[in-house]
Amino acid sequence: MAPVPTPPAQPDDAPASYVGLDAAGAEQLARERGWSTVRSLPPGAIITMEYRQGRLNFEVEDGRVNRCWQG
Repeated sequence: MAPVPTPPAQPDDAPASYVGLDAAGAEQLARERGWSTVRSLPPGAIITMEYRQGRLNFEVEDGRVNRCWQG
């Protein structure tokens, strides 16, 4: 049987710290802090419920981050 792959380490970061930032600046900061995937979504976007280690999600409206969560 093949070994189970080890997921990448998740950065020790506070998602709430991105709320209020402009979307482009928030994405750059998230990548600098070690997030492997950064996803910007409009309010009310339909998304899958899969949890992905190392992914940070932004809900962006009018160019600003309104909400941020991991996975």
